[in-house]
Amino acid sequence: MTYTVEMPRIGTADAWRDAARSLVSNDVPPEQVQWTTHDAPPSLFGGSTALPAPRPISVPRSFLSMANSVVWHSDPTRFAQLYAFLWRLRQNPQRMQDRADVALASLRRMEKAVHRCQHKMKAFVRFRELPNGSAQRRNFAAWFEPTHHTVEPTAEFFRRRFADMNWLIATPDVTVQYADGQLDFTTGQPRPDLPPDASEELWITYYQNIFNPARLKISAMTSEMPKKYWRNLPEAASIPALIAGAERRATEMALAAPTLPRAHAAPAKAQVDSFASRWSGPVDQFEADLQNCTRCPLHCHATQAVPGEGPEDASVMLVGEQPGDHEDIAGRPFVGPAGQMLDRVMHDVGLDREEMYLTNAVKHFKYKPKGKRRVHQRPNSGEVTQCRWWLNAEIARVQPKLIVALGATAAEALTGNGKAITNRSGRVERHDGVPPVLITVHPSFLLRAPSPAARSEAEDVLRRDLGAVRSMIEAHK
Repeated sequence: MTYTVEMPRIGTADAWRDAARSLVSNDVPPEQVQWTTHDAPPSLFGGSTALPAPRPISVPRSFLSMANSVVWHSDPTRFAQLYAFLWRLRQNPQRMQDRADVALASLRRMEKAVHRCQHKMKAFVRFRELPNGSAQRRNFAAWFEPTHHTVEPTAEFFRRRFADMNWLIATPDVTVQYADGQLDFTTGQPRPDLPPDASEELWITYYQNIFNPARLKISAMTSEMPKKYWRNLPEAASIPALIAGAERRATEMALAAPTLPRAHAAPAKAQVDSFASRWSGPVDQFEADLQNCTRCPLHCHATQAVPGEGPEDASVMLVGEQPGDHEDIAGRPFVGPAGQMLDRVMHDVGLDREEMYLTNAVKHFKYKPKGKRRVHQRPNSGEVTQCRWWLNAEIARVQPKLIVALGATAAEALTGNGKAITNRSGRVERHDGVPPVLITVHPSFLLRAPSPAARSEAEDVLRRDLGAVRSMIEAHK
């Protein structure tokens, strides 16, 4: 016996699902089923045949999802292809994962085409307001020409998005109307005479202004906006002119682009930046402004900022890393164990601390709590850069003839490079914007030495370098 099954124009998905369930559950093979549509020519077998009562069956959920899309494709063989695959799927449910199955590949292509058509419908439907709206709900209408039968499966999207208005989408195949919360589907109709939209001119102006001629790719544009949809898009009338003028507009954009600064601008900018990269105010206001510093997060946890101390006309400035625990409490630089070590070495080589200006590259104590102790943490480059604002102000005020960089952080703040301190120790480096800088180790480096021998070696380096400072001072007297 041959069954003839006619699919309706509206409610196609439910109709095919019910018919397929009845047929496959009663073991009706595909060759005994003739699938037709409402607009197909009369069949040799007559009209629809009564189907047998359905029986319970089980099919993979992925097949149902695919079928719910494929039934809206425009291929007249879609129903037959679906049923033939369902017949085979009943015997081997794993076919849904078989990428080499030719029939499955064909159905997947149809599924993809329907999804693409739904996407185009969501993107290219253009509503126009009808004049007979009410104060509670405005009325809109649109004309669209889909490639496949996607009005019915896509209508729910428009219902959710435009739930506060009444609207109608007319197509040659099916027309959907939403009014007062109710969706109604009727057969297609000719293109209605829609009124002009007062907002279209504004939209077209916006579209013309966001069109980027420098990124024009016609093949990609026509792939995303196929020309078949252009006749129903108000902005499409501008596209040929925009494409024609793209090369000229791209050239104009390139000519109007900002140019690189002239070569002589770099030194001028560096000079301006040097003046703008330090605190500048009354000398007696420096310490008060420093205590109020919030340029980096270190101020949040430190007890206070620690300024430098020493003669305002000192010929030598010693710059350390940052205040330690003792300095943070006392508010003075180099009063803790590292400072005591520095005092001892300076005394050994004949340097008088009272004649030096002592300060730090970073003015707040950075630490990590560990029980009742505050464990020192090295400042990062960002914190060193922010605190250079104050260090540069001290250098400009004191104007030393020589600066001694004690350790990596001080070297980074003064020379921009905090690496290889052991190899650079004893070397006097010259950099734009600062006096000569002698690089040496920090006194705390001695305290952290892993062995007495290493400590003695590091102390010899510091003593040697501070002895060279003493020789430089005597040479300039």
